[in-house]
Amino acid sequence: MFAPFFPVYDVSGAASDRNCVVLSDIHIDIMDYIQPASCTDAEFRQMWAEFEWENKVTVNTNITDLNEYLQHILKSTNMKCLTPEKALSGFCGFMAANLYARSIFGEDALANVSIEKPIHLGPDAPVNGHIRIRAKSQGMALSLGDKINLSQKKSNV
Repeated sequence: MFAPFFPVYDVSGAASDRNCVVLSDIHIDIMDYIQPASCTDAEFRQMWAEFEWENKVTVNTNITDLNEYLQHILKSTNMKCLTPEKALSGFCGFMAANLYARSIFGEDALANVSIEKPIHLGPDAPVNGHIRIRAKSQGMALSLGDKINLSQKKSNV
């Protein structure tokens, strides 16, 4: 996330009211402020319904295993998987998982990972699907989406 910073200052005795200095954008890495967190299924559903901002990210990776992709996303976003491990085990060609994190400022972020392995394309076919991110603020939803997109590009060969 980038935030422009424009310090404003006054000079005593100067004719103009205010002076402004434009500085370069300041890069803030959301990963410095987000931590894995837990909530119940009911709390997740309630927050999902309440949160106004959604960012839908298309899966674009060369990773060919569903569990490997989920672990990659968890590591890249610093989120916690709320879906029980038992529900994710086995192989059926698709996976859905709910993720949750909270910033050190108390802002919640939710994600729903919906991915599939297109078996008809062969064993080397990459995982595809979508990740829907929801948050109260636009900045959180967009920043997590950017983080996911960046991590997908790094995983591509």
